[in-house]
Amino acid sequence: MDITEIMRHLPHRYPLLLVDRVLELVPGEFVTAIKNVTMNEPFFPGHFPHHPIMPGVLIVESLAQAAGLLAFKSSGKEAGANSVIYFVGIDHARFKRPVVPGDQLRLEARITRHTRGIWKFDAKALVDGQTACEAELMCTLRDLA
Repeated sequence: MDITEIMRHLPHRYPLLLVDRVLELVPGEFVTAIKNVTMNEPFFPGHFPHHPIMPGVLIVESLAQAAGLLAFKSSGKEAGANSVIYFVGIDHARFKRPVVPGDQLRLEARITRHTRGIWKFDAKALVDGQTACEAELMCTLRDLA
């Protein structure tokens, strides 16, 4: 899935669209995506000027967006004027290594449960095969009035 299709399924846009490509997606099961981290990211001048590190909350947001793509594709819906996905929970988040300019985040999310409109995922962000972040994430798809 290229960036054009990603933007059909996620409501996010620059500077908060944090998924560059989907490598593999099996509806109802899992997604593998990438986020290329460059020095041009808008957060690096302030986090930190002398030692740029991607903020942990944005790593988790990248994972949530990959999970959101999986939820949209699994439900057959697209983001748009009439639907949105809300991030509703983060459990057991752990950060194992810093993410710096030049890294490529491999975003992996697997559905562990889907009941009553709530999707739960096991998610992991890796750099060069090393875990940078792992968490359990929850989201919900909502139709807007």
